[in-house]
Amino acid sequence: MSQIRVAIAGASGRMGRMLIEAALKEEGVVLAAAFDRSDTPFIGRDAGEMAGVATGVLITDDAAAAIGAADCVIDFTRPEGTLAHLALARAAGKAMVIGTTGFDAAGKTAIAAAAEHVPVVFAPNMAVGVNAVFRLLEVAARILSEGYDVEVIEAHHRFKVDAPSGTALRMGEVVARELGRDLETCAVYGREGHTGERSAETIGFSTIRGGDVVGDHTVLFAGIGERIEITHKSGSRMPYALGSMRAARFLAGRAKGLYDMQDVLGLR
Repeated sequence: MSQIRVAIAGASGRMGRMLIEAALKEEGVVLAAAFDRSDTPFIGRDAGEMAGVATGVLITDDAAAAIGAADCVIDFTRPEGTLAHLALARAAGKAMVIGTTGFDAAGKTAIAAAAEHVPVVFAPNMAVGVNAVFRLLEVAARILSEGYDVEVIEAHHRFKVDAPSGTALRMGEVVARELGRDLETCAVYGREGHTGERSAETIGFSTIRGGDVVGDHTVLFAGIGERIEITHKSGSRMPYALGSMRAARFLAGRAKGLYDMQDVLGLR
């Protein structure tokens, strides 16, 4: 098996540490570099230190050098940081796996533009199980297209900065597409006060933030006399990290293009 060298952005963060651990375990993946902001106290320390492993790869604040040392960048940071790293990856001709959420329309446009020059996997959730749920939602929405109200409920830890989650939004997009609706016009984000009766054409979103919840997502199809719930619960961040390694291996040898996890898993 050919090997792909990866650079991990946000290496000292919760997800960055998990990505490093996954990279060290994944066959066909080599940890080539790890980088983070200059204000983190982990600059200059071994990337595997927090996992109790000596890697010989030191965390640096030189993003350009780290990206230049790798074949592929894996980034789960913040939109502004990810876009800066994407510009560096594009300039260096490097592939990129983007698990960051919370991009606005301009950010998504910038990602698509970069993918015209380098290969990019951009997905709201890298976990294999979540992507299986996306396919289940397609089937459920087609079957339950009449007489069922759709609600998306998600829960995450207190530190998450965007809401609803990217995964919840993608779930809503999948259902809306199958129902022939435009999520931008039919979505309802939270309810308060005298709201009136629920419109059958809407897709509702409810957000919970608290504690250390890694990520729970449920899509509820509520009909008369029955409810169907499709749920995914994450017990750790490792499924996201392992999916990201699969995405990096998928990009090996590709010249350019914008892909998501459905492409990586051969579900198209």
